[in-house]
Amino acid sequence: MVELLDVLFEKLEDHWVKIVTAAIFMFVGWLFGKRRAAKNWEKREFFDRLNVSLNIIRDGNLKIRTLNETRCELLFPNSQAALAVIEAAKKTTLEDPILPLPEKDYWYYLNAVLNEISEQFATGALRSDLGLPVSCDQFVICLTSEADGNIRMRKIRAMVIRKSLLENLPKECPKLARKQHSTRWSTLQKLAAAYKATPERFMVVELCQ
Repeated sequence: MVELLDVLFEKLEDHWVKIVTAAIFMFVGWLFGKRRAAKNWEKREFFDRLNVSLNIIRDGNLKIRTLNETRCELLFPNSQAALAVIEAAKKTTLEDPILPLPEKDYWYYLNAVLNEISEQFATGALRSDLGLPVSCDQFVICLTSEADGNIRMRKIRAMVIRKSLLENLPKECPKLARKQHSTRWSTLQKLAAAYKATPERFMVVELCQ
């Protein structure tokens, strides 16, 4: 037992500088993380989270429903992909809420979102393949980060909307459940224009339920 303690103390003497340095770095990292989290909370910015948002206009009413929400690092294939999305989200503007990503990369990011929500529509896809009664429609997906000051929390939002609706938005603003939803209506109008001009930033998918 004494010999074991001697060996341990000897190891500590040889490596105490490394141990203390590692502990200091861990503490600084923890402190920095807490400070950044507090700052993000104060500004209501949560760029590390991705919300999948279904946009509905029915009977003259705009409805917004969350299909999924998760951390970017869990959604995208690797940490670099998640970081690229987060950095792009910080660069969106009031005029263009779509994430500015390389044109060749949009499909990969949007496909990751599709994979995340596919489980919710798996039953519908199977029923469709079996010839059973099911409702299917084409939907458009795109990655956005609304920069309007009216929104309560700024985060990355994967917008999901029926293709036919996006291509034929009503001219008049629909009824809004909340005043803040005026930002979403403005976003949908911008997405409709962008879909015509730059369809490569969008993904069209068929969802069945």
